[in-house]
Amino acid sequence: MNELFEDGDFYTGPPLSADMISRAQQALGLQLPSSYVAALSEKNGGVLKRRRYPTEFATSWASDHFEIRALLGIGGKWGIDSISGLGSADLIAEWEYPEIGVVICDMPSGGHDAVMLDYSESGPTGEPSVAYIDEDRVPRTVAGSFEEFLSRLVPCSPPI
Repeated sequence: MNELFEDGDFYTGPPLSADMISRAQQALGLQLPSSYVAALSEKNGGVLKRRRYPTEFATSWASDHFEIRALLGIGGKWGIDSISGLGSADLIAEWEYPEIGVVICDMPSGGHDAVMLDYSESGPTGEPSVAYIDEDRVPRTVAGSFEEFLSRLVPCSPPI
């Protein structure tokens, strides 16, 4: 049973291999966190079961949280290294996100906000923090690591 991802293959890339990870890291110019690679080993991207991230600040999404649509994997149309126009480099260029790392989530806003691995403090081979980028394009650190980011996600509230 998959603990992290919902059933379905939307946003899911091809089965993950060591070669894919190596090529993605080379293309991106950085070392991906082991916790991110471990999550993608379960399923190479997809819709998460827990998609709401509580915050202590207001976002363009809500007064106390943001939501993600899916975790992006490696390879394929939705991969962070994709050249389909949906990869991290293309999203950063199109939406003018700060060049601090890698966009790792698809968001319900369609590009007005993002979640990124932030290498600005750690450097390309260090452990990145996770930043939320809102419409003001100012990175706000929301977790010290990808593992911490996953642990803080909660289920979305049912519609009222």
